[in-house]
Amino acid sequence: MNDSVFPHSYSRIGEALRNRLAEEAPGYIQLLTGPRQVGKTTLLHEIENDPRWQAIYANADTPAAALPNWWNNLLNQTLQTAAQGKVALLIDEVQYLPGWSRLVKAAFDDFKRRRVPVRLVLSGSSALTLGKGAQETMAGRFERLFLSHWPAAELVRRFALPPDEAVRLYVTQGAFPGAIPFREDAERWTDYVRHAIVDPAVGRDLLALELVRKPALLRQILAIAAGHPAEIVALHKLRGELTDAGALETIAHYLHLLEQSYLVAALPKYSARAIRRRAAPPKLLLLSQAFARAASHQGNAEIAPQGERWGHLVENACAAFAWNAGQEVFYWREEPWEVDFVSTGTWGAWAVEVKPGPYALGDLRGLLEFCSRHREFQPLVLCDREHVDRARELHVQALPWNEYLLSGPPS
Repeated sequence: MNDSVFPHSYSRIGEALRNRLAEEAPGYIQLLTGPRQVGKTTLLHEIENDPRWQAIYANADTPAAALPNWWNNLLNQTLQTAAQGKVALLIDEVQYLPGWSRLVKAAFDDFKRRRVPVRLVLSGSSALTLGKGAQETMAGRFERLFLSHWPAAELVRRFALPPDEAVRLYVTQGAFPGAIPFREDAERWTDYVRHAIVDPAVGRDLLALELVRKPALLRQILAIAAGHPAEIVALHKLRGELTDAGALETIAHYLHLLEQSYLVAALPKYSARAIRRRAAPPKLLLLSQAFARAASHQGNAEIAPQGERWGHLVENACAAFAWNAGQEVFYWREEPWEVDFVSTGTWGAWAVEVKPGPYALGDLRGLLEFCSRHREFQPLVLCDREHVDRARELHVQALPWNEYLLSGPPS
């Protein structure tokens, strides 16, 4: 995979962070964000152990960080180390430090005023808390680096997996690096994803840091989203499936919280008019395939590569791949036509139909209709390798969906 296709990969973000740390201090605060268990802490430890610079690592999510003098002691240690040359101060899970944005801003401004050669790197998993604190308090002082859910190609690169196996895992289990050792043990894999990713993301990142009046409702919404990957779900329909139904505004708010924890994205309907986008029901997208198994009633059940659910999973995987690569992703539906997803961004403008399994040329009518209305978009069919030529009969570009998940759209 060309790194330009997926700019938020572990390799690409690691390279960017090292390049920025090599610049003259103090520069800008580096804010490393992203989902849980995608390698943020591992990357900070790699930086800590890099012999090219002095580094101090501190984790704000520890009992020691709750002690009254923890922050002042950390700053004193940093100043003493900086007397010997440039130092990188790496603070992990910074959102758990009370008043973190105010403290960091004061320290950064002091370093800059006194010309102390310190580079500040902050990391955390809560987009809501980090984003709000950075925008309100540290405006003009920070740069954001987003480490996304891993693509299949990163599994090939980091674990030397064969490409076909990496894509299979990406679709059926997701690509969390810590779960790879358990990929053949369904029970241990499920325990890892639930207890290391889903439960902390909901229980700590959301319930502990945000005002959630109905925790059970929040968990139910995630479970329903996991059971409906890549499906359009009206909020009133979602409310009908909940045992503890809340107001539509509450459900919409909880969906937003799940999106800010990098669990779910609510794709808007594509329209040239923003007001029409907001009025249409969202299409639920799981940002990692792992959640389809770990957070739903499917549990350890193996997923057969056929049928309607398989089709939804492959579609979800392809759309999530684009979303995690930084593309803006929508769906489109105008009865009787529909397009699985459309994306705009650095890859260009694409209208995409995902067809794992046999399909008829008539199944592409929605794709052709959309592209006739929106000529800036290129049509693309993602299908099984043996069915690529069928779409080309209509002069529509087609690509095996597993190749798309490794390399992105045609260049």
